[in-house]
Amino acid sequence: MLRIRNVTMNDLPDLVIIEQLCFPIEEAATETAFIRRIQEIPDSFFVAEEEGVMVGLVNGPVIKNKFITDDVFLTIMKNPEFGGHQTVLGVAVTPHFQTRGVATALLTHLENEATSKKRESITLTCKEELIPFYENLGYRNCGVSKSEHAGVTWYNMSKSLL
Repeated sequence: MLRIRNVTMNDLPDLVIIEQLCFPIEEAATETAFIRRIQEIPDSFFVAEEEGVMVGLVNGPVIKNKFITDDVFLTIMKNPEFGGHQTVLGVAVTPHFQTRGVATALLTHLENEATSKKRESITLTCKEELIPFYENLGYRNCGVSKSEHAGVTWYNMSKSLL
């Protein structure tokens, strides 16, 4: 049975492994980035476990703007108690557990938490091939992002929570 919980520093080695399995090195969060996110935003950083083994993660800070800008990858601040826009900087599921609904469960959990804290929306950037996945979860394609992260073309996806 899938269990979703808040991240702890003990999760760091598994986080790094899953991230490296799921993203090219230019896109993957570093160990240093994960340490900072665990310290600053544990209230919006969740892991999924199956029988005590981590199989996925989702994380992102709350920001004032409607869309993610590249500075969010460099500077993580503690989340406000209420309001703002919940970002998804990363959602990753170990390859063996992909297509089993783990990413959807993680995103739903994050959405429920964001709703309880009166966030205006959930915002993320994704590659073109993932647009249909997010649209099926109720996200709206808001066009090409200004992000230059990893030299890739990203699309702004947004889901209103109000």
